Amino acid sequence: MNVSAVLKDYIRKELMNGANGDLDESENLLAAGIIDSLGILRLVSFVEEKFGIEVPDEDVTIDNFQSVKSMTDYVAAQS
Repeated sequence: MNVSAVLKDYIRKELMNGANGDLDESENLLAAGIIDSLGILRLVSFVEEKFGIEVPDEDVTIDNFQSVKSMTDYVAAQS
């Protein structure tokens, strides 16, 4: 399973309202206004369900969820 592609697809469909714009893996999604704090919570929930991992509260940080790359790296480290 390509974690990056799955995350991009979810972000486009659920958080960008289906926009087809290019999503750079290293783009800061918060700074770009693509996601907000509620979007982070939705992403955490999605990651837990889709990849079967538990994300403890202390791991819900900007470092882990600011870009597609950081989320992909986080999922890889937890799997």
